[in-house]
Amino acid sequence: MQVAPPTHDLLVHARTMISIIMGLSLARLLNGVAGLIQHPKKEHLWWPHLCWVLYMMVSITAFWWWQFQLTELRALTFETYLFLISEAAMIFLLCSVIFPTEISEYDGYGDYFMSRRAWFFGLLIVSLLMDVLDTLLKGVAHFLSLSPEYPIRIALMVGLSLAGCFIRNLRFHTLFAGGALIYFVIYVARHYGHIQ
Repeated sequence: MQVAPPTHDLLVHARTMISIIMGLSLARLLNGVAGLIQHPKKEHLWWPHLCWVLYMMVSITAFWWWQFQLTELRALTFETYLFLISEAAMIFLLCSVIFPTEISEYDGYGDYFMSRRAWFFGLLIVSLLMDVLDTLLKGVAHFLSLSPEYPIRIALMVGLSLAGCFIRNLRFHTLFAGGALIYFVIYVARHYGHIQ
């Protein structure tokens, strides 16, 4: 039985649902940042936390952009649609862990993040693995077009995130957050912008 490629209407519907969840994710982060600007003395800032906030902002933007490539799918089945919505929901959960509604029981964002690091890095690992499946859904040719750098990046991020679940060392978390942000910004700019 031949499977027809997704229709324009179906793609628009899928992109709309993804856009709603991505909009909520970005709003969560922007509200958190706005709160930090409005009340800078209320919570103790921790710059690795801010690095992960920026990392997630770039992730949201890149994920949103990558979904324009849904036209490369051979078919958009209900299972694929459910997977894409789940992937977007995973990003929303990550944003919610980064900026909870209340952290008054913690001594600032550093204390909060370290107490919830296993949740954050666990969700990040799941999100990264879902990204691999998402990339493969667009075809092996698309996966190979990303060069060996893509699976190496995913493997390193998964390994470091797994370590981050257990390591309490602040230097590790500072280097990981800063390094992940800088590299990911450069990676996205090289693969999806005009920087080569």
